[in-house]
Amino acid sequence: MNEFFAPDGWLNLTLEHINDFLWTYILIGALILCGLFFTWRTRFVQFRMIGEMVRLLGDSASTGPKDKGKKSISSFQAFAVSVATRVGTGNLAGVATAIAVGGPGSIFWMWLIALIGSATAFVESTLAQLYKRKGERSFIGGPAYYILHGMHNKWMAALFAVLMALTFGLSYNSIQSNTICGAMNQAFGFDPIIVGIILAALGLIIAFGGIHRIANVSSVVVPFMAIGYFIIAVIIIGMNIDKVPHMFKVIFESAFGVGQFAGGAIGITMMNGIKRGLFSNEAGEGSAPNVAATAHVTHPVKQGLIQALGVFTDTLLVCSCTAFIILLSGLYNNPEYNGINLTQGALQSQIGNAGTIVVAVAIFFFAFSSIIGNYYYGESNVLFLTRKRWILQVFRFFSGGVMVIFGALASLDLVWSLGDVCMALLTACNLIAIIFLGKYAFRLLNDYRAQKRQGIKDPTFSRDKLPEIADDIECWE
Repeated sequence: MNEFFAPDGWLNLTLEHINDFLWTYILIGALILCGLFFTWRTRFVQFRMIGEMVRLLGDSASTGPKDKGKKSISSFQAFAVSVATRVGTGNLAGVATAIAVGGPGSIFWMWLIALIGSATAFVESTLAQLYKRKGERSFIGGPAYYILHGMHNKWMAALFAVLMALTFGLSYNSIQSNTICGAMNQAFGFDPIIVGIILAALGLIIAFGGIHRIANVSSVVVPFMAIGYFIIAVIIIGMNIDKVPHMFKVIFESAFGVGQFAGGAIGITMMNGIKRGLFSNEAGEGSAPNVAATAHVTHPVKQGLIQALGVFTDTLLVCSCTAFIILLSGLYNNPEYNGINLTQGALQSQIGNAGTIVVAVAIFFFAFSSIIGNYYYGESNVLFLTRKRWILQVFRFFSGGVMVIFGALASLDLVWSLGDVCMALLTACNLIAIIFLGKYAFRLLNDYRAQKRQGIKDPTFSRDKLPEIADDIECWE
């Protein structure tokens, strides 16, 4: 089986060709142009309102859900679930892969896509709040819903839901499982198939509890793992403080150096930085809006701002920690290292043999939280397509069981190539929708800012403020 899925196998080569076409000729330009457009139309919301983002997140974390019972997912819990899916393999293995393939300059392009992509994240999550629906136990929503009720396009909404279930429920879970199993094998010598079975069992136990159990677990695990990893990175930076100026010089020289342009490597550097950056922060991909819609807030812009902050948390904080650890170690030029092994080797060079164990434990929490969050994304879109219980049970079996075990056995290159293809198709579908509907997010932002200028600390929204689409809006009476 491993030989069939080897890096030089026919399936992986086919996926690589598809990836090259989608990313080189279509998505990189589309993501950058959309990010720049949304940044301009929102008047640089990701920079001008970062203080408001932090305030809203802090208020939500301290007050909890505003309405017990049906609408019981707080803004902070929705943020935690979205960060749980963002802060995972992409932050440890994805960053390492980007550096190994595209060089240190990939980090610059990862930063750039996060800075402009946070405006895109704001727009898509605001739209998810605007078009959300009342579910049995909480609000439900996401791109499939704003495509259906905003664009009135049934086939495109169904296509997105299918792609979402395939990408997150199936493909991405195999990536998370592959990384956990690789890290555990290197650190402790554990058999990948045994680790895969354990992951599948644990993930299904939590995921079968629905969004409430996922939100409760994520709101505890996410802050713990992010803060712990940040502290480790700060310690390592302090140990190598004299190398920090050279590290930044290497990043910018690799991103813009004459040698990169002359040799054609600048394209590889950009592509890997942007692909791995998007896999990590998910801005524009249409994933975070699925959980952003579940939050109970008084104005759609509030959750849009909080989800924009999630992009910063993921890429500018956690991804940068991994990048700095790798670059300060000097191992990024060693062809023997790639993926999670590069991160483990870099940390081991700094703190000894304990480094491999630290990364293994970190990736377990990071990637496992992503598995349960990904499962919710997939299931919510399956439920958009059908309410038949047997179909949902089949999806659960494949998402939580088969694909997790598949990821434990498949090669690193195959699972990443499969994930890239799914991510490209999903992102293209979502970008079309938010470009079409973005005007409503801009109007909502103007309304929010106007209320803040009037001295209203807690802005509110009702659907009569958008009379031309009031019939399409369900939850903002």
